[in-house]
Amino acid sequence: MPLHTLDDIEALTKQALTAYGAAPFVAAEVARAVRVAEGYGNKICGLYYVESYCLQLETGRVDGRAVPGVTTPRPAAIHVNANYGFAQPAFAHGLVPALDAAKTLGTATLAVGHAHTCTSLGYFTEQIAQSGCIGIGFTNASPIVAAPGGKTRVIGTNPIAFSVPDGAGGVAMQFDQSTTTVALGKITMAKALGQHIPLGWALDAQGQPTTDPQAALEGSLVSVGEHKGWGFGLMAEILAAGMTGSVLSGSVKPLKAPQGPPHDLGQFYILIDPQSGEAFAERLAALSQAATKDEGARMPGQSRQIMQKVEVVDQVWDRLLELAQGPTPSE
Repeated sequence: MPLHTLDDIEALTKQALTAYGAAPFVAAEVARAVRVAEGYGNKICGLYYVESYCLQLETGRVDGRAVPGVTTPRPAAIHVNANYGFAQPAFAHGLVPALDAAKTLGTATLAVGHAHTCTSLGYFTEQIAQSGCIGIGFTNASPIVAAPGGKTRVIGTNPIAFSVPDGAGGVAMQFDQSTTTVALGKITMAKALGQHIPLGWALDAQGQPTTDPQAALEGSLVSVGEHKGWGFGLMAEILAAGMTGSVLSGSVKPLKAPQGPPHDLGQFYILIDPQSGEAFAERLAALSQAATKDEGARMPGQSRQIMQKVEVVDQVWDRLLELAQGPTPSE
């Protein structure tokens, strides 16, 4: 499989987004997120989404020229209205005031509302940690999860992410996962590749376990740990929708569909200044030492390294080159 540099991936993604109508700053922020996702091997949140970004820019499902609005209803509560634009530039507008509030008051929240899907939630909490604060994030998505024992879709995969700073501009721990057994993107990728999925990932429309990705897409995904994951998913829903004014998952159409209303999703972040604790650095160091004592053991995210060249299948790369040239009459 051909290797491509992250510089080329970022540049072509930015060119494509701009060609389809995104403002320069917007295109740059989204392209940077795609770059990081690909660099970490997170294919589902990288180039896999670029085509849908472009097509949704073209149809107006996402506003590529939206200017986020930042307000501070409380000293430690920063709110950003993405105005139906991308989540990445909206977060960028709110990050600095949220960090300032956290470092002044000890803890702050950042609510990003009325946004497009943020794809990799950990991308944002990692930025919080790199700036010296603990970052905890929640978001919701299109409905694909039923309550344990049920079959009616209620919530999305609703990821939760948290990142812990190492005190030196890096990240001591990075955790980012959906509250379902598997991310929805792995189901859609399996369908595209004509592969079966493992039992335990999903249920069909009748609520029965299935290995057929198409049946899974017509049914529902399984919460990780069943009732435990369901509870975490509900809490993510409450914060992502309730604290941002965005919609519940049940009102969101499929995230990659070119047509339809804006995603109108929310992301909610908690920022904690570790300097407000009594022994943060000492306890973190001791915990990390204990967690990595055994051979092969590690803290979540501890061994992550960003690659400068990554494999991209020819079909995806060729489509990226096409998108970088802008819309064609047939689109």
